[in-house]
Formats: sequence, structure tokens, C-alpha cells
Amino acid sequence: MSDIAVPKGFRFKAVSAAIKKPGRLDVAVIFSDRPATAAAVFTTNKVKAAPVLDGIKKIRSGAARAIVVNSGNANACTGPRGLDDVKATAQAAAGVLGIKPSEVLVSSTGVIGLPLPMDRLVPGVKSAASALDGTLDDVARAIMTTDTFPKAASRTVKLGGKKVTISGVAKGSGMIAPNMATMLAFIVTDAAVETSLLSEALKNAVKYSFNRITVDGDRSTNDTAVLLANGAAGNAAIEAGTPDAAKFMKVVGEITYELSRMIAKDGEGATKLIEVCVKGAKNERDAELAAMAIANSPLVKTAVYGRDANWGRILCAAGYSGAALREDKIAVFINKVKIVSGGLATGKDAQAARAMEADEVNIVVDLGVGTAEARVLTCDLTEKYIKINAEYRT
Repeated sequence: MSDIAVPKGFRFKAVSAAIKKPGRLDVAVIFSDRPATAAAVFTTNKVKAAPVLDGIKKIRSGAARAIVVNSGNANACTGPRGLDDVKATAQAAAGVLGIKPSEVLVSSTGVIGLPLPMDRLVPGVKSAASALDGTLDDVARAIMTTDTFPKAASRTVKLGGKKVTISGVAKGSGMIAPNMATMLAFIVTDAAVETSLLSEALKNAVKYSFNRITVDGDRSTNDTAVLLANGAAGNAAIEAGTPDAAKFMKVVGEITYELSRMIAKDGEGATKLIEVCVKGAKNERDAELAAMAIANSPLVKTAVYGRDANWGRILCAAGYSGAALREDKIAVFINKVKIVSGGLATGKDAQAARAMEADEVNIVVDLGVGTAEARVLTCDLTEKYIKINAEYRT
């Protein structure tokens, strides 16, 4: 992965602190040289990691200047000590960066239930914060756990007559389900953006990207997506209801969707990216229900792995999803091959199976009752998924 565009006024550093294993980047700092507006979305899991609990409180201010993140240890289910460790992490970074601990957002990802090795984490944080000469690519690598490749995306656009850069990194491979997934995402921009619009932009983007990916139906304790905007591009602050606001929201959505595709493609043990599109639904909620049921079905996912155009499994999942449908109107396509029409086979299973040899498989289902649609990203389910998760802590 080559270096992605860097928004003005942001600096980065990733270091190795041997949080879980030595010899790999596992601590990173993202820093804005100037005050920045901030927005964040966190997991809806009732079991929340210590950094998530801390972040929920801090983000209420709508401002932050630094993000400190570690991989290898989730700092989840660690009790009062976990919260103390988050506080100590923020203090360590703030002391070096010359800012307040309240301006430091902390994130963690990795094994649940183990205390952080603070004797290694704090020196790592201080080392990273004191030498901000790295890249966003380094950050993308440092936040990886079972990921097989780093994930980053960037866009440069004109807003308010100024060149504005929006760049983001993410991690995620397993324990992926909506609201959100076991994923971290950090997006930074040098645009000036009004705080409420920044929050709206992130929530809208997450709704149609990170909240519509699923690898295994498990929702993590640590999910966090953060968006920082520091205004270094020099544009007038973008306000809601303006053409620039719509453009900004669109670009943020493009970045989160691109990152989501990478996460789904990198699902643990996956060999294929799957996009499920349900259309012809009564409403968007029904379309999402059906798409998510199909995407989460182990039978559908294993059929894709085996390049078996088993459309019966697809109809079955749509049928139990709770979405309204007309069986005599339903149609199914796999990579543009129509294998079901009016609820009946078209005799093109072999053609669809050949189409499934591609690295990406697109499943389209028309429920035949309306005009609404929704898309969900997932991946196939393989033997390797079992092996990865059976050995995760060893």
C-alpha cells in the first residue's frame, strides 16, 4: 500500500511496543497541530471496552486533537483497572503533545479480558507522540489484528473554493456484524466543518457502510469510528443544508464504504467478497432485513465458497428475514446471471456457478413488492475461519 494523501495539519506515528507480540507495529498516535472538531460512533454492545466508555464521555465536547490506539489487547472486561489504564494512556500522550488529556481519544483492539501491559504501552505511546514523522499507512498497519492487509482510503475535493483532503484508515477482519463491527476507523480532514454537521456526516456514512457489513454476525466490544476536522485547508466552516455540506457527506460516505469493502474482503479466512443487494422491497428496513439475513447465512456463505449457485438457500434466508415478499414475483441474480424468476428456477445454475469463480460475487434479490433497496457486504465462509478463531489466543 502506497502512502495516501495527508490532510494539512495532521501528523502520525506508529511504533512497536510488544503489546501482544514483539516485532510488529502495535501503537499509533494521530495528532492535529491545531484544535479540531470531532465526532465518533461506538459499538452498541452492552459490554463495552474501557476506551469506548471513556470515548463516549469525551466526544460530548465535540472536540479532540489526538487519537491513541493499540492493537493486541482490547482492554475490555478489565474492570476499574481498564478505565485507569485509559486515563494513564491519555495522560502519557497529552504530556508529550502539550495538550489536555480530555483532548485525547483512546482506542484498543485485540484479545478481550486481559489487562494492558502498561509497562510497555506507556513508553510506546510516549515514543510515538514524541516523533510524529510517520504516515497514515503506518497507522493502518499498527491497528491490524487478524487483518491480512492494511486498509486506507483518501479523497481530495474542492469545498468552499479550497482544496480539501479527507483520508481514513480502518481495521477489521473477524467478529464483524452491524452496529458496528469489531472494527476501528479513523478519518481525518483538513476541512473546517461545523460540529453538528460533522456528527451527522459520520453517522450517515456509518449507517450505509460499517453498519452494513457482516463477516460472522458477532458484534465487538470495542467498535469505534472517529472523524476529526481541523480546518487547516482554510475554507469557511461548512454548515448543514449547503451544497458543500452535501458534497462533504457524500465523500465521507464514499471513504467509509471503500473501507467497508476492504473489511469484508479481508474477512477471516475469506476467499471472496460478497455484495448482497435486495431491491423491490416494501421499505428500506425490509430490504436491509432481507439483505442481512442472506449475508449472515452460513449456508449461503459456504455455497459461495464452494461456487455452488444454491439459490434455494438465498430464498430461504429472505423468507425468514421478516421482510415482506411475493414468492411468485421474486427474482435472484448471481453476478448478473438470472437464476430465479417468479420464484422458480431458470435453469442457469451452471452458468451462475461459473460466474461465481470471480473474486467478487454479487447477489441481487428482487422481492417484488415495492421499490426500496439496501446493500450489505460480507464474504464467504471457509475452513480457515474456524482455524483462525480456534487459535486466536494462542
